[in-house]
Amino acid sequence: MKLLCFIFLINCFSVFNADAQLFFFRYNEGDKYRIISTVNEEVFLDNELHHRAEILNRIAVEVTNASSEKGYLKAIFQTSEKTTDTSINSFQWAREYKSEFERDRLGYMTIGREFFMPVVRNVPVFPDKEIFPGDKWISEGHEVHDFSDNFGIREPYRIPFTANYEYLGEREWKGKTYPAFSVNYQINLRPPRAVSGRIWPRSIRAVSNQVLFWDLELGQNVAYYENFQYRFELSNGRTIEFKGNAEAEIIESSFMNKEKLAEEITEEIKRLEIPDVTVHIVDEGISLRLDNIQFLPDSTDMLPGEAEKLNKILEILQQYSDRDIMVGGHAARAGTKEGQMKLSTQRAALIADYIIKNNVRRPERIVVHGYGAERPIANNITEEGRRLNRRVEIILLEN
Repeated sequence: MKLLCFIFLINCFSVFNADAQLFFFRYNEGDKYRIISTVNEEVFLDNELHHRAEILNRIAVEVTNASSEKGYLKAIFQTSEKTTDTSINSFQWAREYKSEFERDRLGYMTIGREFFMPVVRNVPVFPDKEIFPGDKWISEGHEVHDFSDNFGIREPYRIPFTANYEYLGEREWKGKTYPAFSVNYQINLRPPRAVSGRIWPRSIRAVSNQVLFWDLELGQNVAYYENFQYRFELSNGRTIEFKGNAEAEIIESSFMNKEKLAEEITEEIKRLEIPDVTVHIVDEGISLRLDNIQFLPDSTDMLPGEAEKLNKILEILQQYSDRDIMVGGHAARAGTKEGQMKLSTQRAALIADYIIKNNVRRPERIVVHGYGAERPIANNITEEGRRLNRRVEIILLEN
């Protein structure tokens, strides 16, 4: 539900003068960033706890054009989720959004109405003057939500608010101190029905309390945390409420030389004598394709001996610990589409949990994506073709 608004904080530049700070956005063409956020929330339906969830947002951003007054950004938002009431440790792929927008030096955005992301817009916005600790200001912003699945509202749903800012001076984040400021806003809205959908909000109440941190040496924000609460009273008489907290960090993406990396990993596979594993350059990064991972038929149970193969692959993954991982599961075209998708996701989750339990990656650095039988690499008519299609891919991600 609560997706990361942290994208707006990219590359915030500040000039130090005594106790005052002059904040403004500055972009460099070609810069790339990776933003990782985690959200922990409780979801209530008609005032009863429905479930608890942890959401992982991975955002890859590139500055494609820049001047002293504004920057033009393209971004890919990938969301994944795990329900904390289960034994599964890995995050399950949910959705991917693409967006592009322009932002001026003070923080005001220009973005097409067709984009669902970023969720929070025109936050932060800075006054065009030096700011002293304790200074406060206000500015208008808005949120945009994707209600297509839950409410049947196809277009991005816009919710306006007034943000209250205060420059806090120095604050600590993970053992270091940074200039920081708070951003707080409340929403109390009874919107008219101006959208098409089977359900729509009759009343929206929300509170967001955020603290944002900047690194003066780098000239950009370093982190963010938030507490939030959202309550929607719906046209069908029901209520849904989200309560939780979020935090995020921004990381400059390191360059991936895909050709060199693919050669290195191929040599390691030969050295370790790992059978039925091939290396491929893909859009997302470098894929280690397990072409013959052995499961019991229609099961997520691996056959004896498969752990030895996986342990050797873990040795390779450890050598590239700076890269996040996506585990993709694929199925042969047998049974129903729902069954294929479920089985491919479960098998990918099994591999992801194995990686996590062996301390090769933390849960927030690995995502599971089940594809069902959507991406066959061989003909499903033959047993050999089905064997190749029942595969798992471990992808070292570029961003």
